[in-house]
Amino acid sequence: MTTQQETRPSAAAKPLRWAADAVATMREGARLRLDYSAQSLWSIDRMIEGIRREGAPYAAVEEVLRGFGAYAGEVMARQTGAEWWATGGDHWIRTPDGRLWDPIDEARRCYGGHGSLRLLCRDAVGTAPRQ
Repeated sequence: MTTQQETRPSAAAKPLRWAADAVATMREGARLRLDYSAQSLWSIDRMIEGIRREGAPYAAVEEVLRGFGAYAGEVMARQTGAEWWATGGDHWIRTPDGRLWDPIDEARRCYGGHGSLRLLCRDAVGTAPRQ
């Protein structure tokens, strides 16, 4: 069985919506303005750490983490010219050098205390070819 891969815009539709929802939620709920800059990922990492310290069950924060991951992916896409790719319900960022990055899973790793969206973005931007 061959899995069909989708490219932008169809592969980007859901992550873009999840990212926009995260931006709106942070603006309205936490009074935090996210501007799709690499620097804004510091705030996202801190938010995830705060949620983790509060001990919220994963099921209660799963959608928030997905939104944060999608937001980080969109930051990466804007910084590197990357595209969203999707297959089997999973979404990745593919940078122009062909590397695949999974910011949504990285957000889950952050919640587990073992990741950083800021560092993932830094690594992706650092490996992207200069134009």
